[in-house]
Amino acid sequence: MRSTSIAIVGAGLSGLYAATLLERRGIDYMLIEARAIPGGRIASASHGPDRFDLGATWFWPDHQPELDRLVRELGLQRFRQPEAGDLLLERSPHAAPERVRGFASVPPSMRLAGGMTALVDALRGRIDARRIVTGQTVLRLRALDDCVAIETAEVAWHAGHVLLALPPRLLIERVACEPALPPALGRQWQRTATWMAPHAKYVAVYDEPFWRAEGLSGGARSACGPLAEIHDASTPGCSGALFGFFGLPAAGRRAIDPDQLRAQCRAQLGGLFGARAALPVADFIQDWAVDPHTATADDLQGAAAHAAAPPATAPSGPWHGRITGIASEWSPHFPGYLAGAIEAAALGVANLSTTESTCGR
Repeated sequence: MRSTSIAIVGAGLSGLYAATLLERRGIDYMLIEARAIPGGRIASASHGPDRFDLGATWFWPDHQPELDRLVRELGLQRFRQPEAGDLLLERSPHAAPERVRGFASVPPSMRLAGGMTALVDALRGRIDARRIVTGQTVLRLRALDDCVAIETAEVAWHAGHVLLALPPRLLIERVACEPALPPALGRQWQRTATWMAPHAKYVAVYDEPFWRAEGLSGGARSACGPLAEIHDASTPGCSGALFGFFGLPAAGRRAIDPDQLRAQCRAQLGGLFGARAALPVADFIQDWAVDPHTATADDLQGAAAHAAAPPATAPSGPWHGRITGIASEWSPHFPGYLAGAIEAAALGVANLSTTESTCGR
């Protein structure tokens, strides 16, 4: 049995940021991640020197200053989402795409050079590597007299407080709590949809963003599919790329052979942007609905919307003062967004009491 003051369950953006805040305050902690690598719903595909986002992609500095301050503090390069040029509308499989005037997002959508994985890498660089444990899925939380036991299949920890950096619904579905959480709180967490869980993304990489020479933005909207919303995913001065969100629901995607689904995406891009678009030098699919560390069965039935934040703590009972939700879904102002992960983690760490911080040493 290992002991620590604070256990963080989940090494996505919120867990990593919470760890840096605890590190800054000199508080003992362990960061426990089920995946083989940290990052959570931030993931990327690499082609040559370039990385392309398969999960969270954008942020909006004008509305999300805390995240923007962190990006600047870490010395990361940001750039505006390419949007110059016309937009394509695909209304019917029997009609040619309609070309319409494009529009610029207000406030501007921003991306990071190197993809959002650059943010993960920078935060990891500020954390003692000995405090991160990967490949360990938390199976049970037990409220003991003076601490919380966090149990995986291989090892257990005792902690004075647990910061839950995994989605509320995933916690309810996959982690046993003994004793049970207050029923009302459990229902609220169960009803909170997990952002990204129903989504899948397709990325096609090219030698250059050739569509720009035709006055196209790389953006498209389709009522035909398989991709419903397409954007320019190119990196400044490097490869060209397009990415799209699938319009097919999770069950529909599962019914199609992956190679066939990839071929359908290529054909759709070729129909929109010309024959060259059907021949990417590399392409990738990330289906978050089949990721056991993201999606539950309930996530696949509902709409892919940002849910209102549920309470982050137990109001009373044995779990009061023992656990705090810090994943993006618990953010009061930006639930489900990257900025929400930063906000929820900062609130969770700020609200730790002196007693909670030192218990478990």
